[in-house]
Amino acid sequence: MTSTSESLTTVSLIFGIVMILSFALLGRISARKLGFPTVFGELLAGILIGNLFYFWGYDLIVVLREGTSCVDIARLALSGHSWEEAARMVLGEESSGKIIDLLHGDNGSHYLQITQAADLFLRYGLIFIMFHIGLGTYVISQLRGMDADALQVAIIGAFTPMVLGFMVLLVLASGTSSIEHIFIAATLGTTGIAVTSHVLARIRMQESREARVILGAAVMDDVLGLVMLAIATGIAVTGSAELGDIGRTSIRAGLFLVCAFGFGPTFLRLLISMLRHFDVMEAKLFVSFILVIFLAGLATIVQLSPIVGAFAAGLLMHESHFKTWGDTQHDKHTIRELFAPLEVIIVPAFFVLMGIQVKLETLLDWHVINIFAGLLAAAVIGKWLSGLGARGKVNRVVVGIGMMPRGEVGLAFAFIGKSLGVIDPAMFTVVVLMVVVTTLLTPLMLRMATRSNPQTG
Repeated sequence: MTSTSESLTTVSLIFGIVMILSFALLGRISARKLGFPTVFGELLAGILIGNLFYFWGYDLIVVLREGTSCVDIARLALSGHSWEEAARMVLGEESSGKIIDLLHGDNGSHYLQITQAADLFLRYGLIFIMFHIGLGTYVISQLRGMDADALQVAIIGAFTPMVLGFMVLLVLASGTSSIEHIFIAATLGTTGIAVTSHVLARIRMQESREARVILGAAVMDDVLGLVMLAIATGIAVTGSAELGDIGRTSIRAGLFLVCAFGFGPTFLRLLISMLRHFDVMEAKLFVSFILVIFLAGLATIVQLSPIVGAFAAGLLMHESHFKTWGDTQHDKHTIRELFAPLEVIIVPAFFVLMGIQVKLETLLDWHVINIFAGLLAAAVIGKWLSGLGARGKVNRVVVGIGMMPRGEVGLAFAFIGKSLGVIDPAMFTVVVLMVVVTTLLTPLMLRMATRSNPQTG
């Protein structure tokens, strides 16, 4: 028979899940009304409930706020340490008090089960989110049609903020590890194009020369971001930032991506030929799931993050692979549409849970505020300078600002870094807030730039 405490814990958990999804819905609706990507609203909703409910002492949020740390505590406890020792080893003396109290309570084991389930959800959720992001653009064909300006903008926009961010961390965070510096700096090189695309459409510049350069550069940034993510996670997994080890990790990451893009289409054709008697909808689902799980597992085997493989799988998948069933233009459902229900459920919960892990109290430390200001400046200036790569009759300021927002890929960097123990809670908060602020600034700066200098190509 279920005890009263177990029943209360179940009710509390159900209430917590409903609350999280409700706030995700409110965040999504609010973001759409304000002209921002839905992920922005979901993330802010998570930050709001994560901090308010934590200070109100809501046990479920106290546990979820620590994320993968609670899983690490359980692992240490199972290896022979006491709960107190394990909590202090993972969270430190000052932050472990509330967690120790919860673990010693009647429902401590239930809360650990919740954190393990949430951790599993976040890890597998991110795999399918990155696959869905990769589906957004058919990279191979767009890279072939990319002009030199877009390529220059992409390269400057990827590496300039990364170098500036690394320099900021060397000066302001010299006490932290080189691996953390590399991971955070790589995050600054990503580009989230959803905000820019939406704003350009609202100010009727979606067909302009600037828009074409920005979108082309964003496609290239997807590829460069994938390479940087592969290298950064490889360094984090091996735990070494020595030049020789970085070189070997880069070669391993490069070989993985070359093999994925080189042999992936052949693997896809083989799978599709085996499923030629299936309905086209069934074939698309089966092939997509097999490819994403296969590449994610392969990435793990070669000591890279599984989301690298998932992202690569999304970039490889395209409707044209399913010509066996006839004209793909007239298919009832595209691959993105088939995965849309999964995206609608996973994405809101994922980004709310990420927002819950943002600890605003870390900003009470002036040292952390200085790092945030430095990284934000590097993030803004680095992308703004990318506009210099555009030539001819084009508004370079608009191009640079259009490259500025960070999106889901930047957040994926932050989550992976935190889950690997490379990024501490304060730096995780700094990175997530950098994503939020650059997303907020982009529409405002784009409108100002187009009003002051309306030149378009």
